[in-house]
Amino acid sequence: MTSTARFTDKVVLITGGGSGLGRATAIRLASEGAKLSLVDVSEQGLADTVAAVTESTPDAEILTVIADVSKKQDVENYVAKTLERFGSIDGFFNNAGIEGRQNLTQDFTVDEFDKVVAINLRGVFLGLEKVLAVMREQGSGMVVNTASVGGITAVGNQSGYAAAKHGVVGLTRNSGIEYAQFGIRINAIAPGAIWTPMVENSMKQIDAENPRRAAEEFIQGNPTKRYGEAPEIASVVAFLLSDDAAYVNAVVLPIDGGQSIKY
Repeated sequence: MTSTARFTDKVVLITGGGSGLGRATAIRLASEGAKLSLVDVSEQGLADTVAAVTESTPDAEILTVIADVSKKQDVENYVAKTLERFGSIDGFFNNAGIEGRQNLTQDFTVDEFDKVVAINLRGVFLGLEKVLAVMREQGSGMVVNTASVGGITAVGNQSGYAAAKHGVVGLTRNSGIEYAQFGIRINAIAPGAIWTPMVENSMKQIDAENPRRAAEEFIQGNPTKRYGEAPEIASVVAFLLSDDAAYVNAVVLPIDGGQSIKY
C-alpha cells in the first residue's frame, strides 16, 4: 500500500483493463486500496493485469469480466457483475479503445470507420449510459473517459479515431454538466504520445521495418523529446477519480508534454 490510501473501500470499474493505460491504472488504484472490476475483450490480457496488480498488491480484490464494450448486452453484463460482486461503482475509468488502421480519409473505408467508432465512441456512451444510472441512484460517483490529443486537435490519417475521440470530448462535457447536480463528476484525459502497445503498433504502421526509428522521429516534435509512460497517466486518472479532485468537472485534460499547445 502507498502512504495515501485514497480508494479504501472504493470500487473502481476499468474498461480496457487488459493492457496499457487500463493496466497501469489498475496497478495504481489497487495500491491505494481500490477494489477493482476489470473489463477487456482479451482473457489473456486480463490475466496478465491481475498478475501485475497482485505482484505489487497481493491482497487486492479483483473481478474480471470479458466484454466487447461496443455491445450493449456485454456492457449490461459487466455492470451487473460488478454490482453483484461489490454492490456499488464508485469510480469508472471508461478507457477501452483502439486506433484502427491509418489512412487518408478517402482510403480509410467505412468498415474501418464503423469499427473504430463502435469501440471508441459507442462503447464510451454505452458505459456512461449504464454506469451513470447506477451512480445517480447512489448519489455519488466519479468518471474518467479516455479521449486523446486526437480528440482536441488534428493528427492526420486517422478519420475514425479522430471522429470518435472528438465525440468522447463532447460526451464528457455534456454529461459533466448534466450530472454534477447528482453528486457525480465526469472528466476526460487526452493522452498524447504514451508508450503503450497501441502506440507501438501505430509506429509499425508508419515504418514496418524500423518502428523504433519512426518512434524516435515522431517524438522530436514533442517539447519534452520523450514519450510519456503509462504510470504517469495512471497517476492523473487516480487524482481525477479521487476526492482530491472534488471540484474538477467536465474537464478534458491533455497529458502530452505540451505537444497539443505547440504551434
